[in-house]
Amino acid sequence: MKKINIKFILILSVVFPVCILFAACASGTADIDNEPPPLPEPENIEQSVETPPPAEENSDNNSNNLNQPEGKAMGFEYDRESLTYELVWSDEFDYEGLPDPQKWDYDTGGHGWGNNELQHYTNDGNAYVDGEKLIIEARAEKMAGREYTSARLVTRDKGDWLYGKIEISAKLPSGLGTWPAIWMLPTDWEYGGWPGSGEIDIMEHVGFDQDRVHASIHTKAFNHMINTNKGNGGVEVTGASEEFHLYSIEWLPDRIFFFIDNEQVYEYDPHRYTPEADYSHWPFDKRFHLLINIALGGNWGGQRGFDPDMLPVTMEIDFVRIYQSPEITALAHDR
Repeated sequence: MKKINIKFILILSVVFPVCILFAACASGTADIDNEPPPLPEPENIEQSVETPPPAEENSDNNSNNLNQPEGKAMGFEYDRESLTYELVWSDEFDYEGLPDPQKWDYDTGGHGWGNNELQHYTNDGNAYVDGEKLIIEARAEKMAGREYTSARLVTRDKGDWLYGKIEISAKLPSGLGTWPAIWMLPTDWEYGGWPGSGEIDIMEHVGFDQDRVHASIHTKAFNHMINTNKGNGGVEVTGASEEFHLYSIEWLPDRIFFFIDNEQVYEYDPHRYTPEADYSHWPFDKRFHLLINIALGGNWGGQRGFDPDMLPVTMEIDFVRIYQSPEITALAHDR
């Protein structure tokens, strides 16, 4: 009896701990297998929520998204020499009275226009048509706290174009302190205020440098405020104030050519200045409109003084003609 009991006790003392250990191991394995997966580290959560997808997966056609690379002024295939053009807008000024209100509007006021100019722009007499030509007249005339009046005609919302040939036949004023211009500004300002959305100066002239005419562009990267503006530096135009001359541009999707009397005087190609153009170099893929004005004095026009005794002075416009190419319009539409 004692012998049996001893053997039984010995068996129990060996088997029981082994059973307990086996049960514990089995139980522990089940608990590990049923645990949920660990949560991501905090930095992984932040990345998955806040980091935008790669650019190609986050394509945004909104032109105001200025941080996205846009590849401006590239990838257009055309043969410039074979392009055809059609007249799409014009004013021959073969009527009398005020400029055609279906084609022209006015910028008015006398706050200096960002250049410390002296004139007050009006909409009731400083611009008129005599049956053959448009006349813009700057006068010694007090108005709204200013000593001088003039006019600034615009085609905004009545003539707005993307690409084309712009032609203006003009006879310029003369006199110390005059600053006439034929130029273009963006209609929709989709790349922000000046100079971000661009400016195209088809013709600019200052009276202290008679018979010298300038053509230039302004962008965020290239403008006179940071001494990077691009242009022809001025070319001699004999008789600029005695005869009509033709001032024009050919505005293409990747370049702008400037002409005086059909002779090229400048070409703006952004890739001459940067290997990868963005909106800061080429904002010229949006609608622009035309402006024609005589400013008086100002940062450039009045740089060497202002002679009020020269007034009144006039700028005469024989015609304005806008042409567009169906081939270029199709290219732009495909973009």
